[in-house]
Amino acid sequence: MGDLTDRLAQGLPAGAVVADPDVTAAYSRDMAGFCAAGAPAVVVFPETVEQVRHVMRVATELRVPVVPQGARTGLSGAANAVDGCVVLSLVKLNRILEIDPVNRIAVVEPGVVNAELSRAVERLGLSYPPDPSSWESCTIGGNIGTGAGGLCCVKYGVTSEYVLGLDVVLADGRLLSTGRRTAKGVAGYDLTRLFVGSEGTLGVVVRAVLALRPAPAPQLALAAEFPSADAAGAAVCEVMARGLTPSLMELMDAVSVRAVNELGQMGLPESTQALLLVAFDGPDRVGELARVAELCRATGATGVVPAEDQAESDLLLAARRLALPAMDRLGTTMIDDVAVPRSRLAEMLNGVAAIAGRHGLTIGVVSHAGDGNTHPIVIFDAQDEEQAVRAQRSFDDIMALGLELGGTITGEHGVGLLKRDWLARELGPVALELQRQLKGVFDPLGILNPGKMI
Repeated sequence: MGDLTDRLAQGLPAGAVVADPDVTAAYSRDMAGFCAAGAPAVVVFPETVEQVRHVMRVATELRVPVVPQGARTGLSGAANAVDGCVVLSLVKLNRILEIDPVNRIAVVEPGVVNAELSRAVERLGLSYPPDPSSWESCTIGGNIGTGAGGLCCVKYGVTSEYVLGLDVVLADGRLLSTGRRTAKGVAGYDLTRLFVGSEGTLGVVVRAVLALRPAPAPQLALAAEFPSADAAGAAVCEVMARGLTPSLMELMDAVSVRAVNELGQMGLPESTQALLLVAFDGPDRVGELARVAELCRATGATGVVPAEDQAESDLLLAARRLALPAMDRLGTTMIDDVAVPRSRLAEMLNGVAAIAGRHGLTIGVVSHAGDGNTHPIVIFDAQDEEQAVRAQRSFDDIMALGLELGGTITGEHGVGLLKRDWLARELGPVALELQRQLKGVFDPLGILNPGKMI
């Protein structure tokens, strides 16, 4: 322990190596429940790429595991410490190094907060579209590590589609540059995409070249109430089948609607079994919303409320933003992240309701309906051991349901510890073995974020 701390301190600023267990304990885990976390030996706060390289060289020499961390807003246990590890906090590598409006790129360090980058490029008439719900606090490095998504994915896609190139410190301290700064480029294997979503198991991202887009117009939204998940799911399918491209399409089930009603006094009828929120930011926003309103009525909507301006749109979308805080008030929440084909969205919602009934639990679902990404939220009393067991079983049933419907165990939150066993089921033995071999190429000693993903 003393040797590790001394060796790390030789290449880091004063105060950048913290070994006080009362402090290091605060860096032992992210926001995931049901995930074990160990006790770090030290937490380090490098401020430069060279300092990160120094940390990895020391860790390799002493055979000490390293767990990279950002803001710890993750929901899969991917940033949880293991006993005796070095927690490598990247929050002080937080500079926006370059914004290039001609080539539409930004070059940033991993500790840059998502919202800060968005605001910086917005001043130049540009946007960085990926917008996780935690965008005010989550970091770009964490977004890259988990392959994060957000509310705008239906039109603009997820983080992986905006990462053009990376600088990565490998397990032994070598610095690798991948990708490009150009709009196009297909030279060699796509190592950039390999690192996106790798959760710090292959290397430590220290710099990213990100693609930017022109800033969109303000969104115009509508809310449609449905008597069933089937009717709402049919509306989603119709919108997509007709070639419409909403900038946002969110679906809330009856449980989440009732919770939001209680917290936000939204005035939604208690008969609402599903609430669909759709927004457009294109030049024909009014016309596109009118077409969606017709499709919703045709598939059984009991009420359609279109916004007349951005202020009204913001009020409508406030219901979706209140969903998680509203359900947090009902008990301990365990947030799931299962993506299914859009055409099977209603089956997913109905299946989750059946799982809730079997286990005697309340489970609400909010969905990025436009891309089939559902977030079932299991609500339980964490002090009740038997109820916590039922919550865990319901989680496993939801995982199984997603795979049965042709989906995936995670659309944007990542695997981490929470879904490691389920990843093996989704991938199958051949793909799992190849992934483990890849891990061995980049991290032959197995010191980078051990125990995560595979």
